[in-house]
Amino acid sequence: MILAKVVGNVVSTIKPMSHNGYKLMIVEMLDLEGKPYGSRQVAIDAADAGIGDTVLIIDDGGAALMILNDQDVIADWVICGVIDYCS
Repeated sequence: MILAKVVGNVVSTIKPMSHNGYKLMIVEMLDLEGKPYGSRQVAIDAADAGIGDTVLIIDDGGAALMILNDQDVIADWVICGVIDYCS
């Protein structure tokens, strides 16, 4: 799992049928100090996250299929949890 911050959303009028009904969010990876690194990615939201939320994402297609409970979707990045608090 990777720590990330939701920095935007994606609006798409045409997308694969396997992606219908899923919210797409732009995420920025964070290191353990909360500093961004790497390039931004588009992730399917399975946790009802919003812009500004700190989230956990997975980057494994097999795990994405299990979390989304959908064998037809093709995804590498999936938001699987919203972080409320870190200490």
